[in-house]
Amino acid sequence: MIALDDLDRRMLRLLAGDASLSAGALGRSLGLSQPAAWRRLKRLRDAGAIARHRLDLDLPALGFGVTVFLGITLAAKGRVSLADFERAVSAIPEVQTVQHVLGLYDYRLRVVARDLSDFERVLRRRIMTLPGVGAVDANVLLSEERLPGPL
Repeated sequence: MIALDDLDRRMLRLLAGDASLSAGALGRSLGLSQPAAWRRLKRLRDAGAIARHRLDLDLPALGFGVTVFLGITLAAKGRVSLADFERAVSAIPEVQTVQHVLGLYDYRLRVVARDLSDFERVLRRRIMTLPGVGAVDANVLLSEERLPGPL
């Protein structure tokens, strides 16, 4: 675990809002020179505090108007290889995230589709045919707000 000071936390909050900020822009916002901001940023990356940069796509603008969260319960625990299930579900392009969870379900999936009939096609032809799938519970996303991280 890396020790963070107030400047590190402020830098991470800025990057959480816009991961494309340059070291110069970060420095201006934090009252640091560009080289000082770059060194701090490099230290955070090298320490693993920044794992990756991600592109946040506007899914409705790209034609994906429906997002559904699925809770998947495997039919035969212990008889189905979790790795086989994870490999198969990860190969479905409409599945954005695969989370192995503890609780009511074995897995939670975030699935995008063009519309509800497209989602039904993905569910019936791709997800329900995966190895070991037993029960499936669906929740359609109505709206989503981005919450700031823990820093």
